[in-house]
Amino acid sequence: MMERTVVRTSLYPAFLAPPPSLTSDQFAFRPTGSTSAAIISLLHTIASLLQTNPYVIVISLDFSKAFDTVRQSTLLSKMSELDLPVYVYNSMVSFFSGHAHRTVYNGEVSSTKSISANIVQGSSIGLASYAVTAADLRPLRAGNSLVKFADDTYLVIPATRADTRVAEPGHITAWAADNNLRLNKTKTREVVFYDNRRRHRIQPPPPLPDMTCGTTLKVLGVTFTDTLSASDHVRLVISDSAQSLYALRVLRHHGLGEAGLQTVFMAIVVSRLTYAASAWIGFITSTDNQRIEAFLHRSKRCGYCSPDLLDFVQLVEEGDERLFKRINNNSSHVLRGLLPPPSVATQQYCLRRRPHDRQMPDHTGHLADKNFLTRIIHAV
Repeated sequence: MMERTVVRTSLYPAFLAPPPSLTSDQFAFRPTGSTSAAIISLLHTIASLLQTNPYVIVISLDFSKAFDTVRQSTLLSKMSELDLPVYVYNSMVSFFSGHAHRTVYNGEVSSTKSISANIVQGSSIGLASYAVTAADLRPLRAGNSLVKFADDTYLVIPATRADTRVAEPGHITAWAADNNLRLNKTKTREVVFYDNRRRHRIQPPPPLPDMTCGTTLKVLGVTFTDTLSASDHVRLVISDSAQSLYALRVLRHHGLGEAGLQTVFMAIVVSRLTYAASAWIGFITSTDNQRIEAFLHRSKRCGYCSPDLLDFVQLVEEGDERLFKRINNNSSHVLRGLLPPPSVATQQYCLRRRPHDRQMPDHTGHLADKNFLTRIIHAV
């Protein structure tokens, strides 16, 4: 409880106004951060860049055992730059100091070794500390950008900066070495995104020799193709959910009642179907939506799903409205910077009251229209 209090009252406020040497672009371990917000930001960046670029390169990066190898002295040096009370910083030094390890096996005891590289994953302070560790990781060149969620990092390079796609991973590798981290090259993946409605076929850059290049990218559990389609994700989710119905049949066979089955269905299946749906629902087709609705209808007939459950689109719309309200009403929200500016009234009449005061985004292309904020601002 004390750790959570320190994080909530001291670390989180310090994240909102970092010094110039650090950035506040982490989507994990923050009050308003989430996987949905990270995916929304990434898709918004890609779709915006595709308006003026024939393609956009996204490199998915992964650090091996990141939480186990963070050098504590480097972390504390970065933490000292935050606007923290002296007593809070001293408590951080005490929290990360004095740890040691020894092994006892078969009556034998090893020598004691001090632990100088590790953050405690099971603690609130340990998790929030990783956001500080990655706060000084920036792109090497202007025009490129990073989307970070814990140790999952996505490097976005527009076609106009394609000449930096070799230097940028090298820069990140060097940063990792300075922080006692190691880039896992076996999990590094490059995908070239493009707009499939363009008349002229693009010529993607040649693949890098030491990097896997593919046509799909799994972003925090959601699969997108190189045309920004989430149809593959829908198929995978429905397939996994169909397997869960077998488990529900087994539970019914062992005597679990209908109310219990529906509770399990909501907790497992509906949660899986709606995971980060605000981010990806704009990038699926009507056929994909019909598949989800057909699956839910079949589950209702079998008694696994409550007949009163809303349609899938309605479920997502409710989530959309809740998320938009949090963004619009919280000036510190991680997605606040993506909102269009407040509108300026030019007429005295209004046919209906609008639930927000934001300007309507311009129509800049079909991909931009699929983004969460564009959809929700035009919908509410």
